Amino acid sequence: MPNFADFDTRHYRTVDVATGYDGWSTTYEDSVLDAMDLALLDGLTVPDWSSLTRVADLGCGTGRTGSWLRGHGADRVDGVDLSSGMLALADKRGAHDTLTRGDVRDTGLPGGAYDLVIASLIDEHLPDLAPFYAEARRLTGPGGTCVLVAYHPQFSMVSGMPTHYTDASGEDIAIATHVHLISDHVRAATAAGWTLAEMSEATVDDTWVAAKPKWERFRGHPISAAFVWTASR
Repeated sequence: MPNFADFDTRHYRTVDVATGYDGWSTTYEDSVLDAMDLALLDGLTVPDWSSLTRVADLGCGTGRTGSWLRGHGADRVDGVDLSSGMLALADKRGAHDTLTRGDVRDTGLPGGAYDLVIASLIDEHLPDLAPFYAEARRLTGPGGTCVLVAYHPQFSMVSGMPTHYTDASGEDIAIATHVHLISDHVRAATAAGWTLAEMSEATVDDTWVAAKPKWERFRGHPISAAFVWTASR
């Protein structure tokens, strides 16, 4: 597996996930474009979102994904996140039935209780993908589905840019970032009992360049990817 430190061009001070997202929580909504994740969900052909009775939203953040799920017919959504700051915003948004402070690799949620496990833009913070995919499989019942929207490894390596935010003092701070190749996802998910049903990738396009003009040099590079996995055993 590549080491992000070999590609890092920013060399910001780096903090752990909970500390970073607590610090980012007040400005997160202004910094993440729907093109990064929600637009990818819009383009998927599976699952049938309106048929979902219970969803586990892992790394639920401010509730953006939970709100999207509700808007597409999900009946019940339980959220888990490490950051108290992000959970407070998710609670205010009101899209989740329950919110739990916890780790996506060991959620404490009931096993076999969910039609779908979904996670968005969290994989780059995991040193190893295997525990996440194993926990997702534990949470789903027969015929369950896992949807993961990932920060694309190619963009991470080409840009040399860690996941980061600017704090109140104006300092740019990185949140612990790891690079996972597409094959790393396939290997870890397959070992946990998942089969790839669909995959989609988003590239830096006019929408991105309009929001971030300096990204013209990244035009055409993939920036995020959506994986849809179905339980294979």
